[in-house]
Amino acid sequence: MNLISVIVTTYNWPAALTLCLESLFVQQDKNFEIIIADDGSSENNLETAKGYCTDSPISLSYIHHGDKGFRAGTIRNKAVAICKGEYLLFIDGDCIVLPNFIGKHRHLALQGFFVPGNRVLLSQEFTQEVIDKHLALYAKPIGHFIFLWLQKKINRLFGFFYLPLGFLRYVQPNKWQKAMTCNLGIWKSDFLMVNGFDELFEGWGYEDSDLVIRLIHAGIKRKEGRFAVPVLHLWHSQNDKSNQDINYQRLMERLNKLDFIIAKKGVSQYID
Repeated sequence: MNLISVIVTTYNWPAALTLCLESLFVQQDKNFEIIIADDGSSENNLETAKGYCTDSPISLSYIHHGDKGFRAGTIRNKAVAICKGEYLLFIDGDCIVLPNFIGKHRHLALQGFFVPGNRVLLSQEFTQEVIDKHLALYAKPIGHFIFLWLQKKINRLFGFFYLPLGFLRYVQPNKWQKAMTCNLGIWKSDFLMVNGFDELFEGWGYEDSDLVIRLIHAGIKRKEGRFAVPVLHLWHSQNDKSNQDINYQRLMERLNKLDFIIAKKGVSQYID
């Protein structure tokens, strides 16, 4: 594997995006590009995000569409259509990664598998402290996170520890639950094979689960990334979940249709 494409989804939170990008700029593995996938940020926030394209030490591209509600799957499809890497890492713009994030995902990547990592959630109060003080959490040693956990500023500690799980990373090859695009690695060829995210999933909920289920239907298996590649996820208020039930019903209808692999409205519409 050569170049990795990191797709960073954002919406109207430049302070969080700044912390996310800064953690990517200090990666030990430099062989990657960043695509900011902006799901409809306002004009002011748009200009802030675009500013990173000229100052970034890493190849960085920016793609944006208008605000028509939560359309994360759509903007991620558009981002993949312009990316150059052969392996995709999806993260959210409110996530902070450790300096070995890219390297660990590169090590875990294996043909025929997708790799979901885990996340460590910050409390609401600590998130505000991180934003206000512009804390470089990615530069902190493990002992600092033990301290934060004891103070209940983060919800778990073991996610930071690397465990050489060996064959245990393969014991649930068809598990789709908790494989989320705040920390997910997929071969670009596999993503294109299933036509990416299905844009019929509008509004918050289950577009990432649908992608993973279709990958499994296509024969792509899960390789567990827990205890290897965590992200620190900043607290935020819940998204509008008015479409959640509709999206979940669609997901359940597809779950046992083993021949349902190709997204009805996917990434192919953006590729010449």
